[in-house]
Amino acid sequence: MAEVLLDVRGLRKSFGGVVATDDLDLVVKQGEIFAVIGPNGAGKTTLIAQLAGSLRSDSGRILFDGRDVTRLAPPARAALGLARTFQITSIFPEFTALENVALAVQAHDGHSFRFWKDARSESRLRDPALAALDRVGLADRAPVTARYLSHGEHRQLEIAMALVTEPRMLLLDEPMAGMGAEESQRMVEIMLSLKGTQTILLIEHDMDAVFALADRITVLVYGRALATGLADEIRANPEVRTAYLGEDEGID
Repeated sequence: MAEVLLDVRGLRKSFGGVVATDDLDLVVKQGEIFAVIGPNGAGKTTLIAQLAGSLRSDSGRILFDGRDVTRLAPPARAALGLARTFQITSIFPEFTALENVALAVQAHDGHSFRFWKDARSESRLRDPALAALDRVGLADRAPVTARYLSHGEHRQLEIAMALVTEPRMLLLDEPMAGMGAEESQRMVEIMLSLKGTQTILLIEHDMDAVFALADRITVLVYGRALATGLADEIRANPEVRTAYLGEDEGID
């Protein structure tokens, strides 16, 4: 049985009278893709911000690889391998795809961005950057300036920049938002290629992508876990279908 990597217990966050996460429990196992879905306002983005450390929880505990990280700041969580892609670094639009990923390698090694010229010339930075670009299907786009990449390619680049930091878990908040069908399918294929070797907590509205990717799924409604199970169990759950009625009718 796969070991538990993330164990969330009784997590709660409210904003005034609005409860965003409400006594929430989650368990994510090593190597799985775990999806969190739910209607708008269900608390999904609040949850991922709590996990990343950018939002302090009112109560509850977050255990990562058995360690209590509930009060740790985002950099400390990232150092342990809990990574939210856009918190790792930003894309520099005037740099190439390769330079962007090499900079992420450089930053992970503890060096300043001001030495960016080294990042494009040194093999210790360039080689892992090229390998990460290849993993996300951007090897042939390595020399392209980031500003000329498509929206979908930007998301692929962000994942490459995350992967070179060697995360234990990736927190992905709607990675397919704003993508067309072809770009979404490409992203599904990328994440399928990572399955089993990279633990991913995925928040996503694209139900076709969720059901194609997720080992297990939790459905949030008003900050509470309505159901957790395999894709077929979630599809067939009448409470889940009711929660999505009128919003995500494409759950079939």
